[in-house]
Amino acid sequence: MRYFNNFFFALTLIVPLLMLGSCSTNPATGKQSFTAFMSVEKEKEVGATEHPKIVERFGGIYQDKNLNSYVTRIGSKLAQFSELPTLEYTFTILNDEKVNAFALPGGYVYVTRGLLAIVTDEAEMAGVLAHEIGHITARHSSQRYSAAKATNIGLQILGAIGSIAGAPAGASQLASLGGQVALRSYSREQELEADMLGVRYLSRAGYNPYAMTSFFHKLKVHSKLESDMRGKKNKSERRNILSTHPLTSERISKAEKLVAQINVTGKKHGQKAYVDQIDGLVFGDDPGQGIRRGQVFEHPALGLRFEVPPGFTMVNTPKKLTARSGDGSVISFDMAPEKKIHELGSITDYIKTIIFKGRKFQNIKPIEINGMNGVTGFVRLTIAGTQRDVHLLVIKKKKNQIFRLLFETDTKGADLTAPKFMQTMSSFKRLSQKEILAIKPLRIRFKTVLRGDSVEILARRMPIGQFAIEWFELLNKVERKTPLRIGERVRIIAEY
Repeated sequence: MRYFNNFFFALTLIVPLLMLGSCSTNPATGKQSFTAFMSVEKEKEVGATEHPKIVERFGGIYQDKNLNSYVTRIGSKLAQFSELPTLEYTFTILNDEKVNAFALPGGYVYVTRGLLAIVTDEAEMAGVLAHEIGHITARHSSQRYSAAKATNIGLQILGAIGSIAGAPAGASQLASLGGQVALRSYSREQELEADMLGVRYLSRAGYNPYAMTSFFHKLKVHSKLESDMRGKKNKSERRNILSTHPLTSERISKAEKLVAQINVTGKKHGQKAYVDQIDGLVFGDDPGQGIRRGQVFEHPALGLRFEVPPGFTMVNTPKKLTARSGDGSVISFDMAPEKKIHELGSITDYIKTIIFKGRKFQNIKPIEINGMNGVTGFVRLTIAGTQRDVHLLVIKKKKNQIFRLLFETDTKGADLTAPKFMQTMSSFKRLSQKEILAIKPLRIRFKTVLRGDSVEILARRMPIGQFAIEWFELLNKVERKTPLRIGERVRIIAEY
């Protein structure tokens, strides 16, 4: 035990020594920061290298030239009021329906169309961009990278010390893992710094700085709605702004105090300008990534559709569709590796090579589904002490279109869930050209309130099924009992 304590005591001494003399004063925060292992030029290089990867991962760039130009114009204006006005910033709208925003070092700022859909006005959008610019000017990514690098160097040294001092096996791995977890997202202090800088840039640019805190409150409402839509489970799958920007009550309170402390001269909200820009914005799934409608999933580019059983909630990403139910059952759908199947010769040979959580599939059988050739397999395994049944379908629509459908469930409910898998499997069908052309995305539109209109009436006309009222409340910052004024324009979700 003494050697173990000495080991970690040495770590607390070595890492600070590595940082000593390598700190500089950040012009944005006025604080000393450790950025020894990532120069400004290195930041630009990292950003340029990672930018195309980010674009690919998050569905590509949203194809609306006017909206992209608008976001770039507002972001560039804010950047001119930052401490790095000469940095060449790149502002990108990602074609992702999730609510997200983040930045890469070197001036790369991203917002998703999902975030733009819930933003109230130009000032709120500017607040998001200003916050991300704050992360860049404060060089938070460089700080995290440099701290991680110093920790790794310290651990390498301690590896040698530990072997001499008799440190227990695996101690260095434990420390390394702890460092990785701690550095995975921005720290509380870094988030508060970005908030402070965001309020500064927002105010300097003439916007009402209270727009930042109003968006924070909207994020909390959206987070609750998203949780309700998922049955308050599987939060780890959320890929939204709260994953990297924890939104605590303390943070909101501090942001409100920041605004209250400055001399608020900016009053601009830019609601009309913003409304004009997002009228027609794609809401939810993009047809190029597949469309969810209730329990039906249709993919016009792949030319197929299938249904998931009642009680399953689908989560769609550019690479994969996942559906989960309240009993813990999971359905996942993606494309099979065409190259590997071609090398093996058939989908039957391919399914025999798949190892799922350490086990191979058994009971492999050919099957035909609505004119398409497929192969099924089954495996029973134990995960965390619980037995799970896993069914797999590999189906071939065309020579270069091969798909996988996996159904995983608790063995206790196998008698009830196995038929559901068969139901989903049997629902696979090709789409006709007419059906493909009929698939349209949902869009954000604006409607003038007429006599007799109410929150509930307008919400129930939106083609999104469950949670329509909650979405209407979020998009318009109203409550269902709020009377709507005749003649006012409200935000709706429509198919035109």
